[in-house]
Amino acid sequence: MTTLIGIDPGLAQTGWGVVRFDGTRFRHVAHGVLETGPELGLPDRLRAIYEGVLSVIDEYHPDEAGVEELYFARNVASAIPVAHARGVVVLALGQRGVATGFYQPQQVKQAVIGRGRAEKGQVQRLVAVLLGLEQIPSPDHA
Repeated sequence: MTTLIGIDPGLAQTGWGVVRFDGTRFRHVAHGVLETGPELGLPDRLRAIYEGVLSVIDEYHPDEAGVEELYFARNVASAIPVAHARGVVVLALGQRGVATGFYQPQQVKQAVIGRGRAEKGQVQRLVAVLLGLEQIPSPDHA
């Protein structure tokens, strides 16, 4: 059985989800969000994300990870803090020796929904169906 973790990095919210794959189907294990507030300085926020990701890795022992690629829209300034968060996520995975792949948001949506431009709500609903969850995973970063 393979344990996989998916991570959606962000400075305010870093979402994560853990599933197990037995060769034929995925089984939900856990999901959550690591949150940091603007009252903390950048170094403290990054340390909290780093330590939170290490904690999740140490609890669930993933064999592989998927990390969302940085998506540049119109606001490059908002992408810089996300890039910082993504860096500490990748560092934590690397330090624990977790094989890591990187995926564009459109690739994830295409794989789950069959459409790269699907809305987050559509992805959440189908993930709930695919994993047999009674409720839609929340918040959407998870």
